[in-house]
Amino acid sequence: MREYLLTLCITAAVTYLLTGPVRKFAIVAGAMPEIRARDVHREPTPRLGGIAMFFGLCAGLLVADHLTNLNEVFAKSNEPRALLSGAALIWLIGVLDDKFEIDALIKLGGQMIAAGVMVMQGLTILWLPIPGVGNVALTQWQGTLLTVALVVITINAVNFVDGLDGLAAGMVCIAAAAFFLYSYRIWYSYGIEAAAPATLFAAILMGMCLGFLPHNMHPARIFMGDSGSMLIGLVLAAGAISITGQVDPDALALFTGSEKAAVHQTVPVYIPLLLPLTIIAVPAADLVLAIVRRTWRGQSPFAADRGHLHHRLLEIGHSHSRAVLIMYFWSALIAFGALAYSVNSASMWIVLGVVFLSAIGLVLLLLPRFTPRAPRWAERFVPPRYRRRRAVPALDAGLPAGAAVRECHGSTALRDQALVPDRGPEADVR
Repeated sequence: MREYLLTLCITAAVTYLLTGPVRKFAIVAGAMPEIRARDVHREPTPRLGGIAMFFGLCAGLLVADHLTNLNEVFAKSNEPRALLSGAALIWLIGVLDDKFEIDALIKLGGQMIAAGVMVMQGLTILWLPIPGVGNVALTQWQGTLLTVALVVITINAVNFVDGLDGLAAGMVCIAAAAFFLYSYRIWYSYGIEAAAPATLFAAILMGMCLGFLPHNMHPARIFMGDSGSMLIGLVLAAGAISITGQVDPDALALFTGSEKAAVHQTVPVYIPLLLPLTIIAVPAADLVLAIVRRTWRGQSPFAADRGHLHHRLLEIGHSHSRAVLIMYFWSALIAFGALAYSVNSASMWIVLGVVFLSAIGLVLLLLPRFTPRAPRWAERFVPPRYRRRRAVPALDAGLPAGAAVRECHGSTALRDQALVPDRGPEADVR
């Protein structure tokens, strides 16, 4: 555990220290695109934060290669090299997109090529534990197609959710933490060496996200861009593929009896890892909803819009920071709920706890819809957000006669903002 923590800290430190110089480089290089209609930030912000995250990944792998216990991962497996190759390719595509805005189909092709590079070097799904059937070995083409599909879906799920300051990095960090606890349990408790690469990938991924988050929290000084979002999506998918498709469920020896019975009873253990979308369920749901929504409107599935989950949280009335924290809450609930269920699927307390926390999450989610309003006589004693909004007469000559604006107390969303008339150039003279 100490060597994993050291790797995590080195990765986080390198990412954190490099993000400042990378921000200056992004400004000089002109990687500050104009604000688009779907953006929620108000000022142009540099991208290319994925450069610092990629060098953090390289530093983490380099340090792990020189540690006594983790060095065996590199000696016995080619998966770290496969990850580095695929990450370098997807990172390069992301950097080009952050600077030149390349076509979405080109990015999709690059994602498939990066996944193919990892498959060629051995990072692929070899078999799947299927309930009621047993341990099913996959052919080379089946394993390749499934691996590429999981990589592409996970990358785009993370990329789609990267719309608010600190959102993607925080959610992936939460998923990586749950993933690390599970894979470390398989590696340490059951002595299965095949789970060591996935544990290392999760530790490095946490370090990348934790090192970048201080620069990316609201108000963000730099964005990770596609170079960062696609990179962390690929690392997360690589860890899930490693432990799901290459760890033999029979090696756990949790149950006696036939192979079918053993796999059937260990399904709760493998659900979070058989489908990596389980631990990033919120981004995956956002991805599916976006594709359905755009296709229904006759648009391209890759066309950008303002219908993502985080946009809807802002429209409901949540502030930027509260919308991010709500997304964190749901990600942690799903990821760690699945983790707890995999450890002890027979405990009813786990199910009841998840249900109770889900109810709390729904209340927090819909809180702006049920904001209480104080009586008129008590408005002076409560914060402005609890006061009733009322129309005020137009006092500026720039507004039409009879026009009125609604009094707005510190609007926290993209709607119901106060109307400010254009005062003209002469009004700027002090």
